[in-house]
Amino acid sequence: MALSSPLGAAGLAALEQRLQHDLLTLNWRAKPWMPQRTHAGRPVVDVLIVGAGQAGLAASMALAQQGIAAVLLDRAPADREGPWATTARMETLRSPKELTGPALGVPSLTFRAWFEAQWGADAWAALDKIPRLQWMDYLRWYRRVTQADVRNGHAVTALRPRADGLVEVDVAVGGAAPATWHARRVVLATGRDGLGGPLIPAFMEGVPRTRWAHSSDVLDYATLRGLRVGVIGMGSSAMDSAGTALEAGAASVDLIARRTELPRINKSKGSGVPGLVQGHSLLPDEWKWRLRHYIGAQQVPPPHGSTLRVSRHPNAFFHFGCAVQRVRDTPDGLQVATARGTFAIDFLILSTGFAIDWQQKPEFAAIAPHVRTWGERYTPPRGEEDPELRDSPDLGPLFEFQETPPGACPGLDRIHCFCYPAALSHGTISGDIPAISDGARRLAGGLAGLLYREDVEHHFAALQAYAEPELLGDEWTPADTAQRTVGP
Repeated sequence: MALSSPLGAAGLAALEQRLQHDLLTLNWRAKPWMPQRTHAGRPVVDVLIVGAGQAGLAASMALAQQGIAAVLLDRAPADREGPWATTARMETLRSPKELTGPALGVPSLTFRAWFEAQWGADAWAALDKIPRLQWMDYLRWYRRVTQADVRNGHAVTALRPRADGLVEVDVAVGGAAPATWHARRVVLATGRDGLGGPLIPAFMEGVPRTRWAHSSDVLDYATLRGLRVGVIGMGSSAMDSAGTALEAGAASVDLIARRTELPRINKSKGSGVPGLVQGHSLLPDEWKWRLRHYIGAQQVPPPHGSTLRVSRHPNAFFHFGCAVQRVRDTPDGLQVATARGTFAIDFLILSTGFAIDWQQKPEFAAIAPHVRTWGERYTPPRGEEDPELRDSPDLGPLFEFQETPPGACPGLDRIHCFCYPAALSHGTISGDIPAISDGARRLAGGLAGLLYREDVEHHFAALQAYAEPELLGDEWTPADTAQRTVGP
């Protein structure tokens, strides 16, 4: 969407001035109240957030409202955090433009306010959906105006909770050996694949990596020009990958799906009511499982615009009922055998989703064996078995991991899972745009309470020592009581 900017920098400057006044009147950055802890002569970070995408930024801003300064670590260079400017390939966001995302209830912090400040209300009214790269520009602005303390190029290589109230975090910067940080609480704001990575089907075993990519991989689609491209799947990421390949000049794109037709209804959209946002964590286990399994089993259709982006190309082909049986590498390309025949493909893109797979996250090796899962908590009825839900972490009320068995990993509950795998325990409030503010507020308020409880002796001593007078003693004159009474 090409836009002229009639208001531009001046409009944005005015918005930023309004935002700062809003935050001032809301007393947003509350007065610091926590004692500074040290370990081995170095400061301890109160809350360390791993990931500086939209979830990490929202959590940081919500903590600032509680008077808690968080430090965010992200392995990506500045302005490249998250998938929006790297591996995401949709033209626009899938969420309605009216959703307020990480704005935390502050009108001047919304995407709409940012957009209208630069292009005006008429342009907003004409906007259908938010362009993906424009959303990234908004998040860059959000980071700047919220003064988030982001350390880019910092990769977490290990987490080790301790029994003394600290978590050791090994952090590598550039090519240097990792240094160990210490934090009281660690928040994993690590996105859709936060506890794992791409789901690679068994039929890809032995296929050279040069012949295929997962839809979440960094890939130069210009290299697909003139090639016969196959896409496994027909979900949103499949359409985005197929559309990008076609626009890059692929000779053909065959979308190969085992399903017999595309789903038409987005059931997850139908579940987005405030009662579920606020109440999912309060539901009985069977209802949590039932709701998440139903939405997953019904499958989310690709967006209307994304599908048209593909189907308008005459060299795009939709194949249904084609469950892949095997993929074989030959000198003439890949032979993709399916239930309805074999496809000759030069390059294959897997849009097969993600898995909770701790082996793909070696930085979590110390905690992975001890994280309690829903498979240990709940046995679903026949017909509702679900590997993703089974492997989901069984989280406490503040997104904290829980030990299995109890006592096996002291301090594990100081690590909070504020990313997609929290969905079964808490609903979709820790990653997706619609309810990210609700999740961030719940997390930040809870962390403030926990940190106060841990330091209650310090705070009680501070209360006892508090001596700022309300009265100075000269505000009144003591009366002569004898003159005002008539007897003893």
